[in-house]
Amino acid sequence: MTTSFSSTVEPEGDNSFGASVAGNDGVLVLDAAQRCLSADAVLAHLFDLDPAALVGRALADTPLPRPLTAAFASAADAALACNGTRRAHVSIDEGDTTRAFSIIALPGADCVTLIVSPLAGVSDKEDGTADRIAHLRAEAALFMRDHVLSVVSHDLRGPLNAIHSWGYVLERKVDANDPAAQRALAGIRSGVEQQVKLIEQSVDTTRAETKALSVALAPVAVRPLLEKSAALARAGVARARGVTIEIDSPLAEEQLEGDAERLLQALWLMLAFAAEASAAGATVRASSNVEGSMWRTDVRFTVSAEALSDAASPHVLEAFARRQALEPREGGRIAWGLALCKRVSEAHGGAFEHSDIADGAEVTLSVRLPVAGM
Repeated sequence: MTTSFSSTVEPEGDNSFGASVAGNDGVLVLDAAQRCLSADAVLAHLFDLDPAALVGRALADTPLPRPLTAAFASAADAALACNGTRRAHVSIDEGDTTRAFSIIALPGADCVTLIVSPLAGVSDKEDGTADRIAHLRAEAALFMRDHVLSVVSHDLRGPLNAIHSWGYVLERKVDANDPAAQRALAGIRSGVEQQVKLIEQSVDTTRAETKALSVALAPVAVRPLLEKSAALARAGVARARGVTIEIDSPLAEEQLEGDAERLLQALWLMLAFAAEASAAGATVRASSNVEGSMWRTDVRFTVSAEALSDAASPHVLEAFARRQALEPREGGRIAWGLALCKRVSEAHGGAFEHSDIADGAEVTLSVRLPVAGM
């Protein structure tokens, strides 16, 4: 086997939009000692492995190809050392064929998430686009994870508070001299305390990475931002699915104060999700305009449940997130996979919303941001 490897800091942008990701991305999570904490089914499938053969083992002891583990190790170390995103490329010579992969390493508090994207027939210039798309997908997955943890934290506290309160009611009702009753009450109180501690230490701590999203405000040209997000959505998912993305906007040279990278991520996710939820031959339409003091962008499409669940086609979201998107919403909550759009909008003082996502429904994803300075 032969391998080529490089590692560079993730750039702010890329002007190359010609590549497409060859299939879904695999995800591997390593701790600081490079022990595998988790591996998804996509990564295992890429190398004909059982995920159980990876989880809990040191990276060097896994059955993954040696060039790949070397690239993983170098990218993970570099990401932790600089506390920033690192990327790598690796080529594996397998006799008559050569397989190439792009790797994005995203550092966490005490772990590194590696996004592995198969590349097929792309040039060095096109590699940048594949990496860019992989990074965008990783950001979407990160915000989705933290959004789900937020929902779990909120929804668990309600019943735990009720159990805690009823425990005190029972304490005043039962016989203080009944040992069995007192042991039962102690068990209830201890169970509640353990669950609350688990939520605080595991759930709330894990989601802290995106809980307070900071944005670097600077003048941002709106039209190029729209075009760039659409180009990346076309390259990453729409073109491969035969879906057309059209932009309808009178905006030309208008600017706003915002974080260009975060805004691009939100717009890209809206367009990419609309493309993967649309049937082949469909059109996704994005309209963008200034209404009073707000900049509004709407992405409209018709949902195809079959397209959203088609495992053979490229996707932005994991299968469980796509299934959840089709479920009825509770209390106006958004689909989990679109959490990045909501957090970026709110960090800019705006809002994100969408209509109900159901098979055959005409859906609109909407982001509204204040335009002070436009």
